[in-house]
Amino acid sequence: MSKAEKMSDRQYLFGVIFIVANRVDTMLEREFKRFGITTKQWFLSVIIENLFDKPPTMKEVAKEMGSSHQNVKQVALKLEQKGLLILQKDKRDARVTRLKLSESSYDFWKMIKEEGTMFTETLFKDIDKDELAIARRVMQKMLLSINKMDNKSEAENNIGGM
Repeated sequence: MSKAEKMSDRQYLFGVIFIVANRVDTMLEREFKRFGITTKQWFLSVIIENLFDKPPTMKEVAKEMGSSHQNVKQVALKLEQKGLLILQKDKRDARVTRLKLSESSYDFWKMIKEEGTMFTETLFKDIDKDELAIARRVMQKMLLSINKMDNKSEAENNIGGM
């Protein structure tokens, strides 16, 4: 029996989450390199397209990505330089910047959509619908736990900083 087989399910899954994330990131970086974009740039675009009905603020995107405002700003500026994103000052509050995908962006993502679909289908091909549904529920619960842990940590830091 290997060391991995001796691990508790929690220990194993905790480690595998990192391995899967790193391997998927590496594979996507390799694929996106020929288009001159990074996985973070792709992910930011996916978040904007799929989670918002109107152009979101950097803060809103950062929250959904689980990233900092500063990291999102850096990625957004790179996408803007490539003509794939428009940074707009909010009409009601000039301090707020909204992120809007450009027409070029829609054309670009449409061009590589088939490859992305094939990647996803291949990644999940041996997992049936019931397993996917269970995995989705598990990931949702983990995200809730992470949010609770993060909110508690922020609250403790705010109290300690008074």
